[in-house]
Amino acid sequence: MPNIKSQIKRDKQNKKRTIKNKALKSRIKTAQKKLTSAVSEKNPEEAKDKLKELNKALDKAVRGSAVHKNFSTHKKSKAAKLVNSLKDEGAAGNKNTTDEKPASGKK
Repeated sequence: MPNIKSQIKRDKQNKKRTIKNKALKSRIKTAQKKLTSAVSEKNPEEAKDKLKELNKALDKAVRGSAVHKNFSTHKKSKAAKLVNSLKDEGAAGNKNTTDEKPASGKK
């Protein structure tokens, strides 16, 4: 136990911050799990709702300094790709193979 007053205060602040950050990170992980389950069930409407929840949780965590801005951006991008894969899956039969670029012949 610290004897210095400022260190006692600092310890209290750190405990509060730790609890808050754990809650924010837990909310992100829960939202991610819900999103992946909605995508695995192939339910696009539910997936869109869960994507909004995840984005909201990530924004709150960034605002509270629980996670870095780039971490949030990365997670949002991956989640959006996952949700968009549901849309593309229905149109997968209509894809043309002519859209692919030929391999470059470097020497």
